[in-house]
Amino acid sequence: MEKLIVSSSPHIRAGLTTRRIMLDVVLALLPATVAAVVLFGWRAAVIIAACVAASVGTEYLFNLIVRKPQTVGDLSAVVTGLLLALNMPATVNMYQCVIGSVFAIAVVKCLFGGLGCNFANPAITGRVFMLIAFSEIGGGAAPIVVDTVASATPLERIKAGATDQLPSLVHMLIGTRGGAIGETCAIALLIGFAYLVIRKIIHWQIPVVFVGTVFVLSLLFSGFDFTVALYEVLGGGLLIGAIFMATDYVTCPITLGGKLLFAFGCGLITAMIRFFGAYPEGVSFSILLMNILSPYLEKWTFKKPLGGAKA
Repeated sequence: MEKLIVSSSPHIRAGLTTRRIMLDVVLALLPATVAAVVLFGWRAAVIIAACVAASVGTEYLFNLIVRKPQTVGDLSAVVTGLLLALNMPATVNMYQCVIGSVFAIAVVKCLFGGLGCNFANPAITGRVFMLIAFSEIGGGAAPIVVDTVASATPLERIKAGATDQLPSLVHMLIGTRGGAIGETCAIALLIGFAYLVIRKIIHWQIPVVFVGTVFVLSLLFSGFDFTVALYEVLGGGLLIGAIFMATDYVTCPITLGGKLLFAFGCGLITAMIRFFGAYPEGVSFSILLMNILSPYLEKWTFKKPLGGAKA
């Protein structure tokens, strides 16, 4: 051996880059994005553009001010803005979109050191911030393709006991019902889920356990009403949250046991808030709370090497 190369781990490197992963997430969100524009019209396109532009602009300006290398090219800010936009109702004001995006990027992401250092998912935290600051965004709006002025979401109808007024399952699947612009079309979100799993960008465990936990607990809490349990899964932000935000690399555990506990905790908190809390929705709060607990779940589920001492 003529030359010995000594370097730090990892010694086996994958071909994936941050930009490639984020691009795959954007592509997976494309069906939901197209569905949002089709269902909610030009206003959905403006909301998406405002959130993405504000997110990218905030990261660029922050890096410029603190004299850090520019990171907007990794597309993580685009993903944050897109996810935040898809969790907004069509009635949201543009200045609210900008405020939420600035908070998500500047406070949750950049102030903690940027991508890989944030303690919680920026898009989720931005949405929770907006729910607290602007309570009206917690509701929904009816798509323009629906001949109705009612904007009550299926979860709001269940919360009010009006299960006889729920839209049909077909409407739930194709998105012609009230809700945030990116959460209504279940088919589009499931297409994105399949793409991410096939591309091996995410593992199936977190989304499946998260959604499965909500379904089982909804069945129990509703007195084994299968219809309510099914609508609890298809309604609200459960699918978009479980597929695209709970699976965030930075804020979920890396161990399999940690992932399962994380997903179960998300499902448990979501169901508890929906059935016993004041909000008809609980996905954002559950993911944020479990993001905070994620380091502890990771530590508790690390396997001890044979003969090793307990950390």
